[in-house]
Amino acid sequence: MARIGYEFAPHRFTVERGKIREFVRAVGDDNPVYTDPDAARRAGYPDVIAPPTFLTVMDNWAGPDFETRCRELEIDPLKVLHGEQGYEYFCPIHPGDEIEATARVADVYEKEGKSGPMTFIVVEKIYKREDQTVAVCRSTTVVRS
Repeated sequence: MARIGYEFAPHRFTVERGKIREFVRAVGDDNPVYTDPDAARRAGYPDVIAPPTFLTVMDNWAGPDFETRCRELEIDPLKVLHGEQGYEYFCPIHPGDEIEATARVADVYEKEGKSGPMTFIVVEKIYKREDQTVAVCRSTTVVRS
C-alpha cells in the first residue's frame, strides 16, 4: 500500500496550442481566451491560456498511465475510486511553456465505509515552469477493501 512521502518519477511536457484547442472543444468551453490570441490579449494575457483542468489531461498524455500508477501505489485498480481533486494556480499557462510535474504521496488514511474499510491516498503534484511553481494539484484516490 502507498506510503506517505513516496515520490513518483517526474515528467515533462510542452504545452501546445493545438492541444489546448482540442481540450476546450472536447469539454465544450467556448471562452475565447483559450483559443483566440487577440481575445487573450484584451483580457490581459500575452497569448492564449490553458484552461484550469488542462493539466490533468497533460498528465495523461505525458505521465504514467493508470495501471502503472496503481502498481507504484501497490493498489488494485479494480478497487479504485476518484475521491476529489483541486488545483491552486499561481500564474497562467501558455503555449510553448515547458512544464515539469513532480508528485508525492502527501497523506494516507483509512475510514470505515458501509461496505468495509476504505483507504484514502492523497497525492500532491507540483507543476513548474523552470523554477517557478505554476500550479499545485491535490487529488484523493479512494481504495475499497
